[in-house]
Amino acid sequence: MADPRGFLKVRERELTPKRPVALRLKDWREVVDPADPTVVARQASRCMDCGVAFCHQGCPLGNLIPEWNDLVTRDRWQDAIERLHETNNFPEFTGRACPAPCESACVLGINQPAVTIKQTENGIIDQAFANGWVTPQPPARLTGKTVAVVGSGPAGLAAAQQLTRAGHTVAVYERDEQPGGLLRFGIPEFKLEKQLVTRRVEQLKAEGTRFRCGIEIGRDMSWSELRRRFDAVVVATGATVPRELPLPGREFAGVHYAMDYLTAQNRALAEAGEQRGDEPAAGLPAEFDAAGKHVIVIGGGDTGADCVGTAHRQGARSVTNLAIGRKPSPTRTDTQPWPVHPTLFEVSSSHEEGGERRYLASTVEFVGDAEGRVRALRVAETGFTERGREPIPGTERLIDADLVLIAMGFTGPEAIEDQGLRLGRGSRGAFERADDYATDVPGVFVAGDAGRGQSLIVWAIAEGRAAAASVDAYLTGETVLPSPVRAFDRAFA
Repeated sequence: MADPRGFLKVRERELTPKRPVALRLKDWREVVDPADPTVVARQASRCMDCGVAFCHQGCPLGNLIPEWNDLVTRDRWQDAIERLHETNNFPEFTGRACPAPCESACVLGINQPAVTIKQTENGIIDQAFANGWVTPQPPARLTGKTVAVVGSGPAGLAAAQQLTRAGHTVAVYERDEQPGGLLRFGIPEFKLEKQLVTRRVEQLKAEGTRFRCGIEIGRDMSWSELRRRFDAVVVATGATVPRELPLPGREFAGVHYAMDYLTAQNRALAEAGEQRGDEPAAGLPAEFDAAGKHVIVIGGGDTGADCVGTAHRQGARSVTNLAIGRKPSPTRTDTQPWPVHPTLFEVSSSHEEGGERRYLASTVEFVGDAEGRVRALRVAETGFTERGREPIPGTERLIDADLVLIAMGFTGPEAIEDQGLRLGRGSRGAFERADDYATDVPGVFVAGDAGRGQSLIVWAIAEGRAAAASVDAYLTGETVLPSPVRAFDRAFA
């Protein structure tokens, strides 16, 4: 380590400041500006290079965190990105969209603020792109084997890049008009600018990965045909089926799934040609425009927060975020000790921008007007019984609502209804697979949320990498590609 007393000399946790709320609400640019390299290096010096680095336990990718913290402290940024890329194909995505379970597991976090691992990761990749250190890595030779990857989210992109670099001919099939999946269409621009996604896709293309957008397997091409054309298939379609809220009035106009809302906004920005989103997008459908409306977001997770920030930027009259459970503790509880990733009360950048958060709020009914549009939400206080969480009778109240967004998570991948491929379902609704990601259909593998269920972006990339190693071994009999995920599951499940 560069300075064994660094964590004693720099005791305070220093993060790059966010842009002022009044300024960032006027555009769709990222909330946080690029980190100052001096600040990143100073904070990286707080890493203790622990004998047992629990941050590794917190990171499914197995990122070599103490090593690149040390390299940054020594001003060896190019070495740092090489070390970071050894385990993570897309640190600019995880550095922006991952909740950083590595920081929850940081040993320094026992009695001091944890090391700013996520900020260091962002700083490394930003420096790498700025200095031209991220270049295509095409394979030295081709194996003659072909692989189809269905889905271009983080799991699909990671699997495709690993398999392409191993020398296989890889084609990525994406039903949307552009690749990226959740990265491009689900995460708002103010959290992840789409130029970052495009930049990585261009790298994959330069390495030899082929993209086939606007093609839905099972509709435009059968699974049987896909399997006939390719030596192996990786299903990385994600867990995209939203959890429903089947209550009276659900059919009223103005009640939508959160992901439909976020996708509409991202697509409108893309169609307007505003990669950084400097102006409001004129192509947004009126049903998804929150301007002047009372907006209610049901669900207290990251997707709900994304909806809150989007509604603010669209000019909502009011924004209310409802969560059915109790308000989390601001600090660890006895049931969530270090080094587990705790559920804490956090104020996201979206909640900093305004609106109201209500906990113990159980939705009872969607209330509509004579024209069939939602006008209010009937909400009761949540009670806890032997049957679970239930509305407490007599506590109902109405909340004005012109636009209601259901952000209650996802139940699993969309069904594959094709005679050419039938995959079983596990307990979480995801596709069944073995420890090596192989299904019971020869040559067909499943990676990411499609096989794991709704999870984190860091898990998607890790599974994409691990599944690629299994595919490579299936096609060639051996592999040198890394596969850390199953070992992680066995050790820390």
